[in-house]
Order: sequence, then structure tokens, then C-alpha cells
Amino acid sequence: MTLPPDATPEPRVVLVGREGCHLCEAARAVVAQVCAELGESYREVDVDEDEEAAAHVDLDEIPVTFVDGRQHDFWRVDPDRLRAALS
Repeated sequence: MTLPPDATPEPRVVLVGREGCHLCEAARAVVAQVCAELGESYREVDVDEDEEAAAHVDLDEIPVTFVDGRQHDFWRVDPDRLRAALS
């Protein structure tokens, strides 16, 4: 099956964080590296700009990563664990 040109699938990885967060910056670097290695895309959501995202995560656990719609990690992202989840 082929998707129409305007139907882009949702990335498997979503990183929920905020600007100015050092843990978010570290998580972003790991997510970007692992996704690039595996040919996966990811999406970032800023809880300070997205009220719906803020309502679905514990703001004390930022950053939060989701893989295939399920919470995967919070605070820190382990690259080996993320690779395993995407395999």
C-alpha cells in the first residue's frame, strides 16, 4: 500500500520537553543520533506551547519520550534502550 503524497505517517518517536531545559537538550541529542542511525524520524513537542501535551505528561518528568505512542523514558534517554525499542 502506498500513502498519498500528503499523508505523512506520524514519527515513531516523540520527545516532549521545553526550551532551556538541559535534560531536554541531552535527550534531544540522543534521540536525534539514534533516529538518524536507524532511519527513523522524530517529532518534538514543547509543553510550554502545547497545552494538550502538557495535560498528558507529568511536568516534573520532562523530558518525556514516547515510542509508538507509549511512554518510553523520562529525564534521560538511554540510547541502547531506544535502539531496542525501535528494532
